[in-house]
Order: sequence, then C-alpha cells, then structure tokens
Amino acid sequence: MQRLLYGVFLRDVAWLAITAFGGPQVHLALFLDLLVDRRRYITEQEFMELQALCNILPGPSSSQTIVAIGFKIGGPRLAYLTLLVWCLPGVLLMTLFGLLIYYVQTQNISLYFLKYVQPVAVGLVCFAAYKMVNLVLHTKTGFILATLTTILSYYIRSPWVFPVSVVVGGFLTGFLKRRQQPPEEKLPLKIRWGNFTLFWGVLIGTAILGGLTKFLFIRLFENFYRNGSFIFGGGQVLIPVLFTEFVEFKHYLTKDEFLSGFGLAQVVPGPVFSFVAFIGTLTMREYGIGWQLVGALVASAGIFLPGTFMIFFVIRFWEQLKSYRFVRASLEGIQAASTGLVVAAAIVLLEPQGMSLVNVVIVVLSFLIFWFTKIPPPVLIILALAAGFIF
Repeated sequence: MQRLLYGVFLRDVAWLAITAFGGPQVHLALFLDLLVDRRRYITEQEFMELQALCNILPGPSSSQTIVAIGFKIGGPRLAYLTLLVWCLPGVLLMTLFGLLIYYVQTQNISLYFLKYVQPVAVGLVCFAAYKMVNLVLHTKTGFILATLTTILSYYIRSPWVFPVSVVVGGFLTGFLKRRQQPPEEKLPLKIRWGNFTLFWGVLIGTAILGGLTKFLFIRLFENFYRNGSFIFGGGQVLIPVLFTEFVEFKHYLTKDEFLSGFGLAQVVPGPVFSFVAFIGTLTMREYGIGWQLVGALVASAGIFLPGTFMIFFVIRFWEQLKSYRFVRASLEGIQAASTGLVVAAAIVLLEPQGMSLVNVVIVVLSFLIFWFTKIPPPVLIILALAAGFIF
C-alpha cells in the first residue's frame, strides 16, 4: 500500500513537471490544487508551513516545496525521486535547446531568428524587478538595502556580490528588527548535522578539487553549486546572478546566447532553474556532444542539490526554528538584497549599447503586456519566435 501511494505521488509529480508553466508562484498554486486539495497528501496548514520554510532557505522555492512534500510523505528516498521526476523534463528540454543552438552556430546559420525573443526576455526581467519592488520593499530599511545592493551589483560585476549582500542584509534586519517580531516560546533545538555537513563539504570539496585539477566540468559544478547555495527568491533572482558570472565575468556565453536561452526557458514546464542545463551545454561546446551532456548534468545537479540538502537538514527541526524572532526578522534583509540584484540586472540589460529602437519598443511593449494582461510568458515567447522566423 505504501509503495502504491509513493507511485501515485510520483505520477502526480510527473504530471506537474510537464504541465506547470509560469514560474514559482504558478507552481505553488498548482501544488496546492493537486497535491493538497485534491489528493490530500498533506494538509493545507502543513503546505503553508513548508512553503514558509522554503522561503527562508537558499535554492528554488517551488522545487524545494515539492521535494519537502515528498520528504514528509516518504522520507529522503522519495524526496530525491521527487526532485528527479520534477526536474527531468525541463532539464532535458533546455539541454536540447542548447544542442540545437550549438548546431545552428556550427552550420554558420545566424541566430537572427531569435532577435525578438531577446528583448521580450529583457522585458520579463524588468517586470520581475517591478513586481519584486512592489511586493518586498515596504520599509525604509528594506529600501536602503535594496538600493545599496543595486548599486554594488551594477558597478561590481562579480558573482560574489550577491551572496555577500544576502548574508549581510539578513543579519542586519535580523539584529535590528528581531524585537519587532511577536514573541513566541522558544523550543529547544534538536539538530542532526549530517546534511548540513554534506552541504558545506560538497561546496568546499568541489572548490578545492576544481582549483587543483582545473577540469572545466568540476569548476562548472562548483560554480552552480555555489550559486544554488546563496540564491533566495527563485528564478527571477537566479537569472541576473548567472548573467553576471557566465556572460560578463567568465564569458562562457555571449549576451545574445544567454538571452535567447532565457527566452526559450519560458516555454519549458517545470522549474525555472532548469535553464542552467542550457548554460552547461554551451559552456562545454568545445569538447564535443558527450561533454556537452556532462555539462548539462553537472550544471543541473549543482544548482538543485544545495537547496535539497538544506531542506533535508532544516525540515527536521523546523517546528523549533520558526519560533525564533531573529529568523523571521532576517527575511526582510534577504528579500531586499534579492530585489536589488534583480533591479540591477534590469538596468544592465537595458543599457543602450546594441539596443535598436525596435528592441527598446519590444522591451516596453513586453513589460506593458505582462503588467496589464494575463498573457503568460510562454505565449509571448512563442509569438516572438514565430515573428523572428517570419520577418
């Protein structure tokens, strides 16, 4: 009976993986409808608590939520299977897109047919920045932190700016505003350190191994694992971090390739983080198709594993942890730093170099469409792709 339940649950996860478009907010609504209201794997209260837990941990929030549901139902084994089933369709599609882009380039075929996809993708980033500002910045402290993060991220194009900003922002609001949180009875923490040790062990170990061996696929895993360890806020925050590191800092991809891939990622179901498979595929392009597949694999594993290790670690003492006011107060600083990074990315992508009047118009129109209509991003991306082929 238990195995039957697990099989039905994984089937439901697979259905979500091929039908869940639109980002973490839409994903969570679909989880609530299918897994909570219809299937009743967990209660609505349990779902909301798991969602709150995932919001204070690094990593992809919707992916962590569905993995946490799997953990609550069947422990670590079912949780790992849940992660695999949830990520696989999106990762495979983004790997395929990466291989197709590379094939087109090797045949000396221009990527000009993607010319309208790129400004639509920029418009989507601008809209994400606008939404985050309105949703997150409600206090003077949050506004100041977001502004400082925006300035630092814009002028210091380093992949280390964001994790440092997140940590500093979280500690600042945690110390400054912890007394403003409603007091609750503190429960003693009973902590099992295994997954926490694994989290840091993989991060430090791969950094040392990559530095010693200089193997690109190991360094690629370390790059994505590090990014996955310090990303708070979902895909809209991940994209500017990846742009800074892999386009501006390391030059693994061109700006056009990155924006084209990000645009194509909007028509792929499942987690937005599956976009990293595209980056991994193109990063390893000089070593042949076999290594390109390895690049997609290590990029995907690197970005998803840190959040999974952390959810396994924290979920065991979440009931005790959430009673601490410092933890609740630190969320404001974490979210403010995340918002500042997205705003900086929108500014960088809007820089006038190479932006024609047509591109500017498309960016503005895309932003307005996302703002005033309910047309989902995949529809607009498909229309832009069709327009590129026609014109």
